Amino acid sequence: MTTIRELMAQDHRHCDDLFVAVEGAVADGAWDNAATAFSNFRVTMLRHFAVEETMLFTAFEARTGMRMGPTQVMRGEHTQMRELLDAAQEALAEHDAENYSGYAETLLIMVQQHNMKEENVLYPMCDQHLAHQHETLVPQLNGKINPVE
Repeated sequence: MTTIRELMAQDHRHCDDLFVAVEGAVADGAWDNAATAFSNFRVTMLRHFAVEETMLFTAFEARTGMRMGPTQVMRGEHTQMRELLDAAQEALAEHDAENYSGYAETLLIMVQQHNMKEENVLYPMCDQHLAHQHETLVPQLNGKINPVE
């Protein structure tokens, strides 16, 4: 059976791959391709955040009673990353490679640090505390991060 950590880390890698596609298009000066790739990346990142915030974090908080701990920190980082996504999208729309690169570099560093905290601390805690819900929760999470379209 897939764990929460495995499932959510796999989605992190998927988001990383989408981000790499944006970087390649920007480097080539292919602005239309970059905009499309960024849109795909942004939608996937925002879906990931939403699934965590509305399903995973709430289940963890309900089970543990911890509302001011790691989930609060992750929500705060999600807010910061949403702001960077918006700024990067605006720079792309203006075909401003320099500003885009600055936002993208900051976003990349934040995402890497954020993912490490989730994968090495929060997700294992979720697997431990939500073990009794794995059979239902993991498929629900999977259905939301990998919707059939």
